[in-house]
Amino acid sequence: MEDRDTAGLYLEMTDTPVDAYTAERVAGLLGAPGVTRATWWANVRRDRDDLPRVLPEFDLLAAYEVEDGFAAPEPRSGIQGHHFRRTPRPGQGRLTGRPTIGLSLVLISPRQLGRAQELRDWGDFVHLRHIAEVAVPGYTMITPYERVGGGDPRYLHWYEMDTDDPEAAFQAMTPLVRERLDDPDAFQAWAWHDALRIMYVNSFRLLGEHAA
Repeated sequence: MEDRDTAGLYLEMTDTPVDAYTAERVAGLLGAPGVTRATWWANVRRDRDDLPRVLPEFDLLAAYEVEDGFAAPEPRSGIQGHHFRRTPRPGQGRLTGRPTIGLSLVLISPRQLGRAQELRDWGDFVHLRHIAEVAVPGYTMITPYERVGGGDPRYLHWYEMDTDDPEAAFQAMTPLVRERLDDPDAFQAWAWHDALRIMYVNSFRLLGEHAA
């Protein structure tokens, strides 16, 4: 995905076995108007307990690259669906020319509705900025998205990776930022904002893909 400017992402999260999900679901959604590509990903650290979580855990993540005007399908039993649109500000990071085979998925919301822009500004100008600046090995592009229609989770931070060990890359990120900032107050300002509500964070490895 790092070499394309994707207008939106529709994510599905499920515990359905991958073969059953791809056979029953991917082909149908690839035929929907506005869907251009599907990828599906394995959760590599299920039930992690080192970060807060609001959304239920799941084994399989499916990501559908979608155009403006895509209409998300009705929810199905056993599947969580979330539709996001690119925010106006650009993604940050680097293009390596290598395919995206790992992900860090981060879903956040403001603690109060009126603080959404404050949280977005912190994300773009502080949090994502410093992660991009340290050039974490394995990280490529970090792209922010906003939930279509509002609600929770409000923002998606989509961290693309060109490594097949995305959890190791994720674990390397915080120490690198801490070292670069070299100041406890600056690090705390990077790591946390009082408007931040973490909804879900985890690492994923690519299993398969298919264009529409």
